Amino acid sequence: MAVIREQDLIQSIEDAFQYISYYHPPDYIRALGEAWEREEGPAARDAIAQILTNSRLCAEGHRPICQDTGIAVVFLKVGMNLRWDTTLSVQEMVDEGVRRAYLHPDNKLRASVLLDPAGARRNSRDNTPAVVHYEIVPGDGLEVICAAKGGGSENKARMAMLNPSDSIVDWVLRTVPTLGAGWCPPGILGIGIGGTPEKAVLMAKEALMAPVDIHELQARAGRGDRLSRVDELRLELMDKVNALGIGAQGLGGLTTVLDVKILDYPTHAASLPVALIPNCAATRHVHFHLDGSGPARLDPPRLEDWPAVTWQADTEVATRVDLDALTKEQVAAWTPGQVLLLNGRMLTGRDAAHKRIQDMLAQGEALPVDFTNRVIYYVGPVDPVRNEAVGPAGPTTATRMDKFTRMMLEQTGLIAMVGKGERGPTAIEAIRDNRSAYLMAVGGAAYLVAKAIRTARVVAFEDLGMEAIYEFEVRDMPVTVAVDAQGTSVHETGPREWRARIGRIPVMTA
Repeated sequence: MAVIREQDLIQSIEDAFQYISYYHPPDYIRALGEAWEREEGPAARDAIAQILTNSRLCAEGHRPICQDTGIAVVFLKVGMNLRWDTTLSVQEMVDEGVRRAYLHPDNKLRASVLLDPAGARRNSRDNTPAVVHYEIVPGDGLEVICAAKGGGSENKARMAMLNPSDSIVDWVLRTVPTLGAGWCPPGILGIGIGGTPEKAVLMAKEALMAPVDIHELQARAGRGDRLSRVDELRLELMDKVNALGIGAQGLGGLTTVLDVKILDYPTHAASLPVALIPNCAATRHVHFHLDGSGPARLDPPRLEDWPAVTWQADTEVATRVDLDALTKEQVAAWTPGQVLLLNGRMLTGRDAAHKRIQDMLAQGEALPVDFTNRVIYYVGPVDPVRNEAVGPAGPTTATRMDKFTRMMLEQTGLIAMVGKGERGPTAIEAIRDNRSAYLMAVGGAAYLVAKAIRTARVVAFEDLGMEAIYEFEVRDMPVTVAVDAQGTSVHETGPREWRARIGRIPVMTA
């Protein structure tokens, strides 16, 4: 009989969440490297190169892959015969491990978990509590999967109760384009089919924990091996989702997903529950087993397993921009897809800061920061360690700020914004009306972006923690003009162009 000691589980959880903060799973890196090699879209290829370069830098420097270090999700398969040596509950042991991991002084992770979600939304400051799923299984060991799931991809989870005769493929192909690019493709789709609504969603999440192995399935199909219906469905969806042409970061290209994972379960005769959850470019999970002999040993991947891809700013293609002398006329002259290198001082702000600004303007209060002719970066950075100006500081999903865009452009003097993913119709209309622009930074390249930030200081709303307003001084920070002053969006034109090039999915012209 295995005896699982309290400190062994706590230590293993701590080590696991530190480990996945800076190590991509090797299977994901191999698949992403292969996608980079075959990608034909210049913008998508550049984005994948940034993600791969960022990944290696994080592995070398032991710093987070993404500024959103995720909500802690833990799957436990508990052997029926094991015994616990602890005075704590399993939830308390997991939470203590998460707390230690996220407050680790050498690699502090961003605390994103809010208590009282329908009320005060107060940050717990240590990313606890974790979300823990239990399954009781035969045996006397403990199987553990730790995953850090970012909000950008979690927010794109979808669930539907289809009719039994409905096509799952059709539902997925209708649904994926509605997700936009805020989930940071290329990633993985997890799909749960059957059971009940909550069972389907849990299966979709658990499916994401499996290794990237679609290439093995493709090889089996190529040999004419007999496949299960689920295997056939995975292959069909892999082909058709990539044929949508969404591409890396939604810029248009050949690879939107690196794998499609499916779990199913028997369901009611009148029902067909289907859930879909995407995993982003910051795919982070690790599996280990405890048998009572001590904490888990997590061996680091070999740096030579990363493809030989090193992204560098192309100054012959990109346009350097002086943020300290930027004018509305210059912003209005930018063109869709133009690559810029930002230099100078830039403000930051995201959800909570925008809401507070809205409330202050409504009450006639003076803002603590002058936004006139300034650019704002939608980011919630990781705290710095050692000699860093700031920790990993990649962009957050821009669409969450859409409802504030007109207010910011027309009442504060702001002239441009930086984030990730597309903008919705409300924001695009405000950008067009005010001859502004929206710039896209690559999600999943947070440490690479942070290396362009030379100084960082909080200038307002310090009580909001990572959602405070900072002023960054940046040098050659890479961005792409995603919406120009005429309201043209590369997240609309890019996928449409590549869907037509691929030619397997009809292109809607109206």
